[in-house]
Amino acid sequence: MATLQDKYQAGTLRRFLSELQKAELLILDEMGFVPFHKDGAELLFHVIADCYEQRSVIVTSNLEFGHWNTVFGDARLTAALVDRLVHHAHVLAFTGDSYRLQHALSETKSS
Repeated sequence: MATLQDKYQAGTLRRFLSELQKAELLILDEMGFVPFHKDGAELLFHVIADCYEQRSVIVTSNLEFGHWNTVFGDARLTAALVDRLVHHAHVLAFTGDSYRLQHALSETKSS
């Protein structure tokens, strides 16, 4: 979401958002890997709100929704964001060990 903040600071956010609205699908990969600054969280909320019931959004995260407050830093904003994401959504939850970790460990053992 650094792109949103960069575009905001450069004064080109409106143009960037206009281009983003042309996309049929928005993919947010590794949500929660790095916590958001307050401004970044608010900008992302507006992007997701603009997509709500208009365009498809895919989000990947290793965090359960209950831990997203630590990422966005605001309970109300987080609740509103999650509410929009999960309405009409298909939530897929995977459990177990990481495939990448298992693969890396198996390569280490075979060396």
